[in-house]
Amino acid sequence: MMAEAKAIGGLARTGWRPRRTIVFAAWDAEEPGLIGSTEWGEHHADELRERAVAYINTDGNGRGFLNMSGSHTLERFINEVARDVTDPETGVSAFERRHARRLARGDTEDLAGTRDHRINALGSGSDYTPFLQHLGVASLNLSFGGESGGGSYHSIFDSFDHYTRFIDPTFEYGIALAQTAGRVVLRLADAELLPWDFTAFEATVTRYADEVVDLTDDMRETTERQNQLLRDGRFQQAADPTERYDPPDAEEPVPHLNFAPVRNALVGLEESARTHEAARRALVASGDRLSTDQARAVDEILFRTERAMTHPDGLPGRPWFVHQIYAPGFYTGYGVKTLPGVREAIEERDWGEAQKQIVTLADTIRQVATEVDRATRLVEPAGP
Repeated sequence: MMAEAKAIGGLARTGWRPRRTIVFAAWDAEEPGLIGSTEWGEHHADELRERAVAYINTDGNGRGFLNMSGSHTLERFINEVARDVTDPETGVSAFERRHARRLARGDTEDLAGTRDHRINALGSGSDYTPFLQHLGVASLNLSFGGESGGGSYHSIFDSFDHYTRFIDPTFEYGIALAQTAGRVVLRLADAELLPWDFTAFEATVTRYADEVVDLTDDMRETTERQNQLLRDGRFQQAADPTERYDPPDAEEPVPHLNFAPVRNALVGLEESARTHEAARRALVASGDRLSTDQARAVDEILFRTERAMTHPDGLPGRPWFVHQIYAPGFYTGYGVKTLPGVREAIEERDWGEAQKQIVTLADTIRQVATEVDRATRLVEPAGP
């Protein structure tokens, strides 16, 4: 981060000024509970909700492969950056090296139907949490790794000496990370229009919706099978008769939840995303440029689409977490739960809450589509 800030400071000394404000921050008290970033984020919450375009997080680094996680409205953008960063060990791009690793492992799904790597969703465990999941600021978490593990993490051996001997002795991957995050910052700061893309976001949310539908169907099948085994006395028959055995209680049958509101909302979002992408391409192809005021109006809609993914009441039982697409699991902590309101209600077998959360999720998706449509109308050329 300091190398990146130094480079940007060098640019500033030449007279360069970014279109958008850049703020560098180093957080204290991350390990006790993200205290530094959370307190700062809450203290500046109104200004951040009003003006913050994106939050870029780095937390740990090593040798190996580029890890990219975050908001899927930024998936295409971070893939473009990855193509322009050179991996210091192989000389190919960070994108190509990541691709090679996945191919070598037999993973062909990552680029299925697109030229981009899918990025992972963010749960918790680092300082992006208050920005993404409490304030609705689009976020990315970036690092290199995969070739420098060894069990030293959070031990007394996790030292500068260990890092320089075993992790990244030449600091080449520290440079690579600065080059990656630096490109992200500079391109976001100087873009004429923010590089938000909603096609990957829509495809990702559709995949998440498929997952929760499959989760419900699997639970129904499992429940029916177990209840039948109980009715047939199979658990008692299989138990050791010399020991006490109490079979599990029968489970309430899994109802057929109505996912139509979410499916219909996703159809609308898909159309909105495609129309917006076509309008952006047409604008570039025409050679026309938006005025400063027009670009600012579009930008404000674009970066606030992440706010549209939040709900003021938050998630059930934890109102601080307001994002309806990503959250750390209620019980898993670090691990992400996607479509958390719906998914966790299903996992808890709270069918009434699940149906309620389906409606909330559908409303959220429609709200995002409405904002995308607003941006599209400002980008489309005026009629004759």
